[in-house]
Amino acid sequence: MAVSIKTPDEIEKMREAGRLAAEVLEMIASYVEPGISTGEIDRICHDHIVNKQKAIPACLGYGGGRGVPPFPKSICTSINDVVCHGIPSEGKILKKGDILNIDVTVIKDGFHGDTSNMFMVGDVPPAAKRLVQVTHECTIKGIGLVKPGVQLGDIGHAIQQHAENNYYSVVRDYCGHGIGRNFHEEPQIVHVGPPGRGMELQEGMTFTIEPMINLGTYQCKVKRDGWTVVTKDRKLSAQFEHTVLVTADGVEVLTRRSDEVFPWE
Repeated sequence: MAVSIKTPDEIEKMREAGRLAAEVLEMIASYVEPGISTGEIDRICHDHIVNKQKAIPACLGYGGGRGVPPFPKSICTSINDVVCHGIPSEGKILKKGDILNIDVTVIKDGFHGDTSNMFMVGDVPPAAKRLVQVTHECTIKGIGLVKPGVQLGDIGHAIQQHAENNYYSVVRDYCGHGIGRNFHEEPQIVHVGPPGRGMELQEGMTFTIEPMINLGTYQCKVKRDGWTVVTKDRKLSAQFEHTVLVTADGVEVLTRRSDEVFPWE
């Protein structure tokens, strides 16, 4: 699949899909507290996307094959040592000290907006807070480099360098991706690697930057449900994600939440 350069009309639709995805994360924030199940969080998000936004939750029914069922819920909820693709469940009750990633992808008028945010449940241990903070810094450093002419390796290098300078590791098995009419398009956005290599960014490209940063080893494994990815050493993992647009002279964060301020502004 070739890289899709979005037209002005397509960019407007991407902006709307991104805005809606960000809105879901803003809406759900007040519900994230000890005692709620991830299943309930999923129901609240599903209702908001379908009934209020009149949009489609892209995760619901996505994928499957080779003995793995399609994803059964509308969002992903990844707690503590879950790296990504955690399946919401009535049995997964949030407790004080948990860190939670909520990953939302909304389809509106045929275009996707994909974003995730970390939530700290009650009082969180200092080591977990620091991991979340550095993961956020990694994400922002990667996004801040986006502009025409930058190579993909430059983004991966900045993320890897900051993570490893803080004694964390960067997941290799999962990466960011192009996005538009399709949930996953070219190019792949790897969050490690040497600078000065890889595809050059062009105005009109849209893709996600979504580094997964681990407290211990970067190695992961998939649980028997075929979806849930956990750290191999069962230590904590954190992730942030934004859908971005390469503009004529920089970057536009299409899934920007209303409370976010970026250092390049």
